Amino acid sequence: MSNKLEIATLGGGCFWCVEAVFQDLKGVQQVVSGYAGGTVENPSYELVCTGTTGHAEVIQITFDPEVISFEDLLYVFWRTHDPTTLNRQGADVGTQYRSIILYHNEEQKAIAEKSKQATDAASLWPNPIVTEIAPFDRLYPAEDYHQNFYRTNPYQPYCQAVIDPKVRKFRKEFQAQLKDSTT
Repeated sequence: MSNKLEIATLGGGCFWCVEAVFQDLKGVQQVVSGYAGGTVENPSYELVCTGTTGHAEVIQITFDPEVISFEDLLYVFWRTHDPTTLNRQGADVGTQYRSIILYHNEEQKAIAEKSKQATDAASLWPNPIVTEIAPFDRLYPAEDYHQNFYRTNPYQPYCQAVIDPKVRKFRKEFQAQLKDSTT
């Protein structure tokens, strides 16, 4: 394990879904659900849901770049949500559900832009990618009940209907990159 951990901040719809995917990756130390990219200080879930704060539901990933690179995180990101739908993921609609990469430095910005361009060129999706790439400003962690949601609420209806199929598909496609079940 590296002495220098890095941070990535990504939004791909409901943060419960995105969190559930990235928690399982080798090299990911922590995933925090929260709000970023908006203009209101200390927003609540209820306020963000109004669509008036400018915030997106995001996850902030603390990762070991010697185990998993930022490029690898983006590879998973492009394949585990639909980056071609503006302000929407499935039935979740609104600017808070937009696809967004919030870069922490110029290197991440360059990697994100190159990755987006390469993914678009690969025709992974039938429509053009609309993912926003913007500078990271601040993360407002979501309320405690949103953290680790899928793991603590596996039988909740949204988890069963939306998150569980996504996680099953992800685990099948990225089996080699998954943490051991003991970690």
